[in-house]
Amino acid sequence: MTAPTAGDRGCLSVRPATGADRPAVEALLSRSGLPLAGVEQWLPEFLVAEHEGAVVAVAGMELYESSALLRSVAVAPEWRSTGLGRRLVDDLLDRARQREVHDVYLLTTTAEHYFPRLGFCCVERGDVPGCVQDSVEFREACPSSAVAMRKTLATAG
Repeated sequence: MTAPTAGDRGCLSVRPATGADRPAVEALLSRSGLPLAGVEQWLPEFLVAEHEGAVVAVAGMELYESSALLRSVAVAPEWRSTGLGRRLVDDLLDRARQREVHDVYLLTTTAEHYFPRLGFCCVERGDVPGCVQDSVEFREACPSSAVAMRKTLATAG
């Protein structure tokens, strides 16, 4: 696939993932070296970006009490550096605010320099709430060397 043009970006749709998207989501995550554990369970909380019928980006969220775990942010190589990953993350953060989530956490082994641009800061894994630490992402899918990060969301009012 060739690099997208400005016209291609206009034909892009961002929408909630469906069960039919699971094979494409898992393929994109696998190509990006990201874990698949928990994807099936949390797929209704994922967003996909689609272009000409193909999933070209994905991002997911797991909800735990007043906290959430941002996970599975992946963009097809030809769509990187287009702002698409940021758009999906921003959309998920907006959804989290609507659900009155206070803090959003993530684990990363490769993007610890990217997420501070989106307002995330490094935290000790032990400072992450137990409900998030109990997720399959924390317990099994991500190595103990992964960097934990947090973003506190502004509350309304």
